[in-house]
Amino acid sequence: MSDGETRPRRVFARLITFSMYTLTIMPISNRLILGAVAAILPVMARAQSTKPMMKAIVIHEYGGPEVLKYEDVPRPEPKENEALVRVIAAGVNPVDALIRTGKYAKFFGTTLPLIPGYDIAGIVEKTGAKITKLKAGDSIYAYVLWGGGYAEYAVATEGEATAKPKSLNYIEAAAAPLVALTAWQALIDTAKLSAGQTVLIHGGSGGVGSMAIQIAKARGAKVIATASTSNQELLKQLGADVAIDYTKTKFEDVAKDVDVVLDSVGKDTLARSYGVVRKGGIIATLVAEPDQAELDKHGIRGAAISVKPNASELAEITKLIEEKKIKPVVSQVLPLTEAVKAQEQAATHHTRGKIVLKIADEPK
Repeated sequence: MSDGETRPRRVFARLITFSMYTLTIMPISNRLILGAVAAILPVMARAQSTKPMMKAIVIHEYGGPEVLKYEDVPRPEPKENEALVRVIAAGVNPVDALIRTGKYAKFFGTTLPLIPGYDIAGIVEKTGAKITKLKAGDSIYAYVLWGGGYAEYAVATEGEATAKPKSLNYIEAAAAPLVALTAWQALIDTAKLSAGQTVLIHGGSGGVGSMAIQIAKARGAKVIATASTSNQELLKQLGADVAIDYTKTKFEDVAKDVDVVLDSVGKDTLARSYGVVRKGGIIATLVAEPDQAELDKHGIRGAAISVKPNASELAEITKLIEEKKIKPVVSQVLPLTEAVKAQEQAATHHTRGKIVLKIADEPK
């Protein structure tokens, strides 16, 4: 039980104790008043204890995976612009572990305690007064900006959620929103990728990379992608025209004069990428700030990508999913109680596709 739950009960207990003590020393009129108070307080305490509860993973202090606690917490109550969602599955992303450490608390705007999880798929339970596009019973998936996904219930706005693709189950759907939107906003919104162009995608077997390959192919682009030896076949299955095993081959020996680089690795990989972009091309990086001197030297553009929820873009992604042009890659499904294991694996940045937490059974 969280401290937020126990504190009111401690207050009730102290008030009751105080009331009973004063009953023995006060005049009869005061005793009647305090007797009434003493009778009411247990009722208030019971009302407090009957607030709907749920299971969730809660972070009370920043730190390693051990700070993830499986607890009973109050179920969220949707505001007028929110829908309450019964979560069936939640995606796990490397950023979840970054937020857990607290290193970027100011950047992400996080405060404690918090429930992590930014990809959800589930069923709308009820809606706030200003919700017009979602209704109770709707199957949705969403990228929820402020988290809350590692729980039996979460809230989402209409700007974050859209109808779940019918061709995906809830596990698959939970793997899609954040990584698909990241790839979309990098390649389509920022790089303006078009048919006939060539894109180099680093980390093609990861969550973002696997979606980026498919989105780029759907756009009509030629795709060069990098991954380790064990993921070469996956790159080809996803549609990569050229698959590079970075453990054996330098990507710059193969990729030349590309229009776009999507970088999810950074450091040396990013440093070596400037030279493979044609003049006027662009590097979009998810993990660093592009080096302006290098951009100027090669006559190219650069952008640091920070993904934002966007329900209309998620609906465009849904169309591609329903057309069988893209599909999430799920490598592992774990119960909510194994969130520590899930985050530890995601933080290695060597996960094939996505890890998903199964929170409830798929509805019949």
